[in-house]
Amino acid sequence: MLPSWLTQRGGESSADAMHAVLGTPLRAPLMSDQEEALFACGCFWGAEKGFWRLPGVVSTAVGYAGGERVNPTYQEVCTGTTGHTEVVRVVWSTPAIDFSDLLKLFWECHDPTQGNRQGNDTGTQYRSAIYTTTDQQMSLALASKTAYQNALNQQGYGPITTEILADQTFYFAEPYHQQYLAKPGSRPYCSAMPTQAELKEFEGNNYRLPSTVWTAYDWSINHCVLRSDNAPIRLA
Repeated sequence: MLPSWLTQRGGESSADAMHAVLGTPLRAPLMSDQEEALFACGCFWGAEKGFWRLPGVVSTAVGYAGGERVNPTYQEVCTGTTGHTEVVRVVWSTPAIDFSDLLKLFWECHDPTQGNRQGNDTGTQYRSAIYTTTDQQMSLALASKTAYQNALNQQGYGPITTEILADQTFYFAEPYHQQYLAKPGSRPYCSAMPTQAELKEFEGNNYRLPSTVWTAYDWSINHCVLRSDNAPIRLA
């Protein structure tokens, strides 16, 4: 498993930084019943909020992955020369939520057919990606891609361009990007373009969250993540 908490950005990001909403450490080593993975769905501000609201998610952080430069800055990533994409690192409790649930949110929250673009945002840093940390995660990611491609085909979309790779180094983004949409004075921005195609059953899936959770995500409403509460979704 990739120890992503080791990729710290000097003095800018303290080891004791806490999640602005969940109140959990951003850099704590994984517990025995936790896993992590990286998701890229366009601008990481709205994507992070979508993930931190899921029951069972322990912590989220935004950053950069999939590129070549060590410890890239936001400005460097935006030039497109480092090869990184904007990602959300998600840490979750495996007894509470399955990777399948996270994949459902990932595929449904954006348009994974747009290549190096998501809505009005263009460039390699906005490409769609899943970066796994276990063999089982990789198997589920690939199976879910096949299932979601079938769903997209029925709605007239083209081929999925999502990059799926294992063990990509995660670099924490600058502190002002972390949980950006939950901070005072933040600009309510999200470029994600949900297709309204639904990820249903796929090979190996083990959904744990009840269907009521997904009513909090209405992809028919433009930028529904921005319109939603910052607090995690509570199970009845």
